[in-house]
Amino acid sequence: MATRLAFWRKEEEDATSEQHKRPGLLSDFILGSQDGLVNVLGVLLGVGIAAANSTALDPFRIVLAGGLAATFAESISMGAVAYTSTLARRDHYLSELAREEQEMRDLPDVERKEVRDVFERWGFEGQELEEVVDRIISKPKAWLEFMMAHELNLAPVDKGQARKSALLVGTAAIVGSLIPLVPFLIFPAAIFTGMAASLAVAAVALFVIGWYKGKMTVGRPSRSGAQMLAIGIASAVAGFLIAYVVGAAPVP
Repeated sequence: MATRLAFWRKEEEDATSEQHKRPGLLSDFILGSQDGLVNVLGVLLGVGIAAANSTALDPFRIVLAGGLAATFAESISMGAVAYTSTLARRDHYLSELAREEQEMRDLPDVERKEVRDVFERWGFEGQELEEVVDRIISKPKAWLEFMMAHELNLAPVDKGQARKSALLVGTAAIVGSLIPLVPFLIFPAAIFTGMAASLAVAAVALFVIGWYKGKMTVGRPSRSGAQMLAIGIASAVAGFLIAYVVGAAPVP
């Protein structure tokens, strides 16, 4: 009897803690590894082939080839990342849904207590608390969706959302990547002028994007625009400095 009681208590503790897997690390890994690999490979191949085929070492041609390679590598990579990470979130949700259904069948008292705990945090108490808990658990579908949303903080992912997300992210990546490249097309014979114009256009675009984000959310548009501008320009300057140091270093 004591052994059986100890086993039941352990099951209750395990069910209460519910060490569910979180999708964040998986999504971050997909994003970082796939995006970094494909982008760097695309740029290296594009710039490498341009330099190899250029007898006059035309800087504009190399910049254009590198920029276009990065543009389409970025769009394909980010679209693929959006697709695979959305599928990963959907698979995670479905696996947790099945796990929660099993726990509702095997440990209904524990699951009821978890519902009760949520409503207690919301200020329900006494007879009102017991009535609302009874109403929730009397409807298995409502009970399950309540647990997914308010215990695990997970939202359902539609089957077609992965394709929509991939298309939107891929298209946005193309548009965003072309913005700093256009000035080089306008000033093909003046690389430094193109660089300055590209930096100016990119700065304006970053601020506008940040401003719009702030306007559509609860943030302050001007502050959001300034943050986006600072982060974007800092990243660009860091990349330029690294490229400059590597390019200026003598080849052994």
